[in-house]
Amino acid sequence: MIWKPNVTVAAVVEQNGRYLLVEEEPEAGSGLFLNQPAGHLDPGESIIHGAIRETLEETAYTFVPEYVLGIYQWYSHCVDTTYLRFAFGGHVTQHDPERKLDTGILQATWYSVDEINQMHHRHRSPLVMQCIHDHLAGKRYPLELLTHYEV
Repeated sequence: MIWKPNVTVAAVVEQNGRYLLVEEEPEAGSGLFLNQPAGHLDPGESIIHGAIRETLEETAYTFVPEYVLGIYQWYSHCVDTTYLRFAFGGHVTQHDPERKLDTGILQATWYSVDEINQMHHRHRSPLVMQCIHDHLAGKRYPLELLTHYEV
């Protein structure tokens, strides 16, 4: 058997000193967690398009990626799974308040860094805060770093 990590995409969106996060319950009864708009890459989908799609599905905002924030590898002992996260920085444009959010997503809300720090026990993974720290540190890589070949 060949080992494969779970490939995920995430959007790190800051506006007026506040970050867009989703409150989610990934599995019924598992508790409420905070995360960036993020999710698994769909088959045949480009990594950049995956981040745009996930942000729309989880927040009802249209995400415009401007740069690669980072690529993160994290092993979750709880689920015995390795995640490979491609995180993007950018901005959001239109918002559709009538759009139904993905299953498990309760709401999308803007939080200050202090508020996010105070809720560290509710972070879905350590990548939530790491991505914010990297954003604050000014990490930015060109989108051209990624190449997607159409089939």
